[in-house]
Amino acid sequence: MTAYAIDDLQPSPFDERVAPTYDAGSAHMFGADVLGPAVDVLQELAGDGAALELAIGTGRVALPLAERGVEVHGIDFSEAMVAELRRKPGGDRLPVTIGDMATTRVGSDYRVAYLVYNTITNLLTQDEQVECFRTVAAQLAPGGAFVVEVFVPQLRRMPPGQTAVPFHVGRRHVGFDTVDVVSQLSVSHHYVREGQQDGLGRELARYAASAHRYVWPSELDLMARIAGLRLRDRWSDWDRSPFTADSESHVSVWTKVVD
Repeated sequence: MTAYAIDDLQPSPFDERVAPTYDAGSAHMFGADVLGPAVDVLQELAGDGAALELAIGTGRVALPLAERGVEVHGIDFSEAMVAELRRKPGGDRLPVTIGDMATTRVGSDYRVAYLVYNTITNLLTQDEQVECFRTVAAQLAPGGAFVVEVFVPQLRRMPPGQTAVPFHVGRRHVGFDTVDVVSQLSVSHHYVREGQQDGLGRELARYAASAHRYVWPSELDLMARIAGLRLRDRWSDWDRSPFTADSESHVSVWTKVVD
């Protein structure tokens, strides 16, 4: 069994090496069929109020949401990713605070806060994930919503004794996770063909890895309850398709309990 120590693991760096090519590496997430339904949901939840995006990154979601007239504020720990956001049309108009999404507070009375694309797993301890819920809840207006998009751990694919599972096998990229089911920590390994050769004619490949703490839907519900939030909706995807035992991801909406 693979055993990971927190001190030995790091989340994705999203630094100067990663930020300039991040959008290209996630191009499928910019498609209208993916992004459109997400922005639809968030716009509806925001109404005539403001939205807060945790880990705003290069603005994949924030920019089209702002284009629809929603006031969007952001938090991100990576200055390099925010620099990429600033280079895009309208990116310089979005207020962004550099800080840790688990503890940074930037305002209050937000109608919706959201954390998408599995990013909550970048918080590597349960305590950090719980604190993130508390921090968000403190900034929501009464009845405001917190939305999280994250994968469902696919441990049923792993027979006893197996600690690695592939998530993508292609001509240019091979990715697999190594998992410690005790700590709920996993490491995503990526091998990417560079399209270049060394002096011996061998094709070069680039390796990268990032650490994550996967979290179950029921565990997230308990975190929400601790923070004073209650589950309103859970879908399999942004198109509001039903969440089932076979769903590989979920979009969950918790609302702040009104006293």
